[in-house]
Amino acid sequence: MSGQSTPQKAQHLVVLVHGLWGNPGHLNYIANALRDRYSGEEIIVLACRRNLGSLTYDGVNVGGERVAKEIEDAVDELERDGHKITRFSVVGYSLGGLVARYAIGLLYHKGYFEKMTPVNFTTFVSPHLGVRTPLTGYQNHLWNVLGARMLSTSGRQLFMIDKFRNTGRPLLSVLADPDSVFIHALARFQNRTLYTNIVNDRSAVYYTTGISRHDPFVDLTKVKLRYVKGYDPVILDPDHPSDLIPQHEVPSFYQRFRTHSHHYLRRAPILLALAVLLPVILVAFVVNSCIQTLRSQRRIMLHEADHHGEGFGLYRIPWMVQDMRVGLEDAFENVNAAQEQEYLPEGSEEIADAIVEDPVSSTMAFAKTSSESLLSEKSDNDEPVPSERLSNFPTLALNTAQFAMIKALDDVGFKKYPVYIHKSTHSHAAIIVRIPKPAFEEGKLVVKHWLENEFHI
Repeated sequence: MSGQSTPQKAQHLVVLVHGLWGNPGHLNYIANALRDRYSGEEIIVLACRRNLGSLTYDGVNVGGERVAKEIEDAVDELERDGHKITRFSVVGYSLGGLVARYAIGLLYHKGYFEKMTPVNFTTFVSPHLGVRTPLTGYQNHLWNVLGARMLSTSGRQLFMIDKFRNTGRPLLSVLADPDSVFIHALARFQNRTLYTNIVNDRSAVYYTTGISRHDPFVDLTKVKLRYVKGYDPVILDPDHPSDLIPQHEVPSFYQRFRTHSHHYLRRAPILLALAVLLPVILVAFVVNSCIQTLRSQRRIMLHEADHHGEGFGLYRIPWMVQDMRVGLEDAFENVNAAQEQEYLPEGSEEIADAIVEDPVSSTMAFAKTSSESLLSEKSDNDEPVPSERLSNFPTLALNTAQFAMIKALDDVGFKKYPVYIHKSTHSHAAIIVRIPKPAFEEGKLVVKHWLENEFHI
């Protein structure tokens, strides 16, 4: 467009990062909603495409380096076109939220936050605490062991069984270290928001996408949900999402069975078909996983070698520093969704409050905090939510690193919006309207809420 028709060049870059197995098209609804609300003179939307499809197997760090390089190249190109990018926002979907957290740490370390003001950081159903199923029994750890090995490097990182480079710790633990470039970068954003599904998310459940040690929504018959006015019955009140229903008012098992029996009967043919086909699908998935893992390992070796001179070697930064420079998918999801979370024994809150001793970095040795203060959440007016409300729900059997990650991320601060998708049993895709279909319509209200309340230009 000519200078006459474009009196002002957009200065706000909005970066969209897709998830595992994903592609930029998954974020088309969000991209179009942004462009419909804001003109090309106000924002520029960049849907990242250098880490799509099977490339997402290569690890959060490799994906983060690719995305950081893509952002740098985009900023350079925009500046050559006359744009002066002064404001910067990031949206991460699913695994893309972790990739985005890694990428912003790299950009922060390279000094980009001195040139661009970080404004909005938003994640939709991102597994900030990994995807390890909270389990305590030995046999129940089987899925955590096998599942981690089905997705190459990314799988090991998501299940937190990796040791990241020379840190000797899982990447997600490093990503949430209070003294890391990643947390310092996250803290620089003016607004940090997350949206988390409370039901039917087959990929990443509430505790990890909502960064929580509790799951109040395991049995919705026992709680009364409270919604944000004007966005019901989809967006829950982030400061007071639910109330426990008195025990005498909770429907009996027989009443609940009668209510839901038609649902189970309707799904019986599907469940039967799955029972027959699942072994075949799983074999195909495992074979495909092995092939993708081998391909991923080769890509990672080439990426690390950087024979094409892309500059990825510049991202090999010190991770812990005190002085900071500013089809087959369904098979995996169905098995993952079949796992049931477990809880710490009653009266064992002190396990969650254990001091994290790490010889690699003393910054992860958090001071022991009382259960009462840790079970309190802050609202916008700094009034604590009564701890007894949360203590009515059992503490999930997370590991010590995950409890530490919760504290570190909560200290940075996220506005957390629980989301109740009613019309689809695949809420992970519905929350962002991943494809246009009637069952995903409620996701449009989620995006509308974000644009009207949490995205700032």
